[in-house]
Amino acid sequence: MAYEFGRYLKIRGAWGASWSPDGRRVAFLTEITGIPQVWEVPAKGGWPEQLTFHEERVSGAEYSPTTNGLLFGMDAGGNERSQLFLLNGGEERDLTRDPGAIHYSGGFSPDGERVAFAATRRNGTDFDVYVQGLPDGDPELVWEVSGYHTVSRWSPDGSFLIVSRHHSNVNNDLYRLDLASGEAALLTPHEGDARFGSANVTPGGDSLYLATDRDGDFVRLARLDLSTLGIEYLTPDDHDVEEVELSRDGRYLAVTRNVGGYSDLLLFNGRGGRMPDPDVPRGIVGGLAFSPDSKKVAFTLTGPARNPDVWTLELPDGEANRLTRSSTAGIPPGSFRRPELVRYPSFDGREIPAVFYEPDEAGENAPVIVNVHGGPESQSRPAFAPVTQYLLGRGHAVFSPNVRGSTGYGKAFTHLDDVGLRMDSVKDLAHAAHWLRGRGHEKIAVMGGSYGGFMVLAALTEYPDLWSAGVDIVGIANLVTFLENTGSYRRALREPEYGSLERDREFLESISPIHKADKITAPLMVIHGKNDPRVPVGEAEQIVEKVRENGGAVEYLLYEDEGHGLAKLKNRLDAYPKIAAFLDDHLKAPV
Repeated sequence: MAYEFGRYLKIRGAWGASWSPDGRRVAFLTEITGIPQVWEVPAKGGWPEQLTFHEERVSGAEYSPTTNGLLFGMDAGGNERSQLFLLNGGEERDLTRDPGAIHYSGGFSPDGERVAFAATRRNGTDFDVYVQGLPDGDPELVWEVSGYHTVSRWSPDGSFLIVSRHHSNVNNDLYRLDLASGEAALLTPHEGDARFGSANVTPGGDSLYLATDRDGDFVRLARLDLSTLGIEYLTPDDHDVEEVELSRDGRYLAVTRNVGGYSDLLLFNGRGGRMPDPDVPRGIVGGLAFSPDSKKVAFTLTGPARNPDVWTLELPDGEANRLTRSSTAGIPPGSFRRPELVRYPSFDGREIPAVFYEPDEAGENAPVIVNVHGGPESQSRPAFAPVTQYLLGRGHAVFSPNVRGSTGYGKAFTHLDDVGLRMDSVKDLAHAAHWLRGRGHEKIAVMGGSYGGFMVLAALTEYPDLWSAGVDIVGIANLVTFLENTGSYRRALREPEYGSLERDREFLESISPIHKADKITAPLMVIHGKNDPRVPVGEAEQIVEKVRENGGAVEYLLYEDEGHGLAKLKNRLDAYPKIAAFLDDHLKAPV
């Protein structure tokens, strides 16, 4: 049975669990109302209750460890200038009160009397570190420093913070910031690129559990001695460890590992010894959070045929139970299609992994939408995607390649598209089209968002004969103007990936789709949010103007109250049916 697009867009999810200090309730985020807000549910299960009631998206809800206070973030119109709020007893307090600055929460101190955050309050560019007393203290600047920083974790005694300094999306350092002296000590000296994430301070404050790829190709679980800075690895160098969470008493360690896009949930004891694997449904696991008594761990679980929900796992060897039950808008879950994980050969013989969904009907001749992820340091995974499920019901196949430069397949693979190698990843898209045609799929469109939008435009300009249509969502048309106009802190993060405006301007201009827009012959749809701080709306305006000047066919959707993507249900209900109609028109899929 076919369902209208609006039904699929009203499928809901729940994620981001946080336990109340007594362990009796779990707060989480859900978009039941059309935009993410904070809700809570009894830890034993039951009817959820809404706690925030805003017209803007809420992010990162966290319970205080000692009171019923809830800390959350919220921006305005997708501008990503998040402010931090404290909710207590139904009363909300704006803690940061600086709408021109970006604030990234570092959470509550162990005694619940302070919060830490990184923010651009000083100059709009550099992320300094602040600590603020509750309930009504002022932000105190504890580390004034240049660059992009986030607060990773408080120490158990509240005496120091673990702070991450980000050099790029795949290279960072951790610092131990002493709050009494203000001194910051480097914990992770290294050469080349390395990731150090998901840091947890042990109860004694003498070591960290974390995830790092410093000494290998993949991200591994490791223990770092805070005195010697020596690192001991606890998992093999074969798959990326993604999240690490240590229970408050140090008895248990929960770890997620990315295996071909799916997640393994692993458990370790406090000494780093492996415990039996828990029985968790196959899917993608994230958002790990231990209960205050360390007897349960909450997590978010999603999969290709499973919309996101919060689950809990009894420790040490109990069952996994679904805590929230998000609506599928009356669409039977059994109707959702599952993908095949495939690999196809590219121009240099390298095998490129992909997630391939095929419709029940139309067989090998089904038109295909090649859906390209953003990042580029990201990965297409078999997560629940309502838009994909609708398109499958329309008779389209959906093919999501993890072209070179993607994460999840090792550090070396991630660096295969850096700077001068950029267009090799576009060749991977062309070879995806060749592989699909070899399987009988003649009509092929390309669609993507953010960096995926750049890939759409690059594919249409470099290989115009391969594509029947293109959909560019908040994408980059001109790498030079993108780097010039994106958020100032983001330019420093993105230049190691794309190239420097000072050193590589000529190359960046040579590969930018805007300078080859006359090659675009396929119909194009462009979607953008006016308030986008990452890929400014000028990127959309440039490509639309150029294609129209050249007599090309282009449809343009601009949303005044959105940023980098479409967060609001009313806008998704407007945009995505138009995208589907556009694809139907140009791929002529059976209905």
